[in-house]
Amino acid sequence: MPSSRYALIVAGGSGVRMGAEIPKQFLCVNGLPILMHTLKVFQHLTPCPSIFLVLPESEHSRWDNLCKQYSFTIPHTLVVGGDTRYQSVKNGLNSIKGDGLVAIHDGVRPLVSLALIDKCFNEALRYGNAIPAVRPVETVRMGGESNSKQVSRENCWLVQTPQVFNLSVIKRCYTSPYNPNFTDDASVAEHGGESIRIIEGERENIKITTPADIAIAEAILLSRDV
Repeated sequence: MPSSRYALIVAGGSGVRMGAEIPKQFLCVNGLPILMHTLKVFQHLTPCPSIFLVLPESEHSRWDNLCKQYSFTIPHTLVVGGDTRYQSVKNGLNSIKGDGLVAIHDGVRPLVSLALIDKCFNEALRYGNAIPAVRPVETVRMGGESNSKQVSRENCWLVQTPQVFNLSVIKRCYTSPYNPNFTDDASVAEHGGESIRIIEGERENIKITTPADIAIAEAILLSRDV
């Protein structure tokens, strides 16, 4: 039964929706780049997983400079990203040698808790994978602007990360040709014949995408430091 733990942090965002001059993963929240907050969470796990960080090659020098600027010394392996998230994850997976469980996580989700990551690892050890998700609190409608219908939110999930898999299984699934319907790692695994195990996620585990998300993240991080 696999026991080694790996964390694959994927950070290839451009910052377009943020309206920022630099990619959003490098924006500062509470005095530290978002991406560093994310790596710090995984570094505090017990046992600490081996961390692999996937960045576009064009951003490697920026990351190196930021690590020096902030005296950031958490051990990690830097991996060259691809043109798509799919290719970036595939590159990251191929850089991991050995076997075990891998947590694939968005670099701009710095608010994930240690408890949720541990739960994902433990559930994946038992079931082969674990995908955190929350149910929508708003009413949900499907369709176009003038042609929609209400659907039950009890049957809907808003999917988060980390998504944890048996490493050898998810590597096999990532040998499939790219498909535009691969919107996350669970969709790749499902295409590869795997049944997806959903577990309850966390409302605070937001993906920082807009300026409003920055303000929310700052408030949550400040409350945790109190």
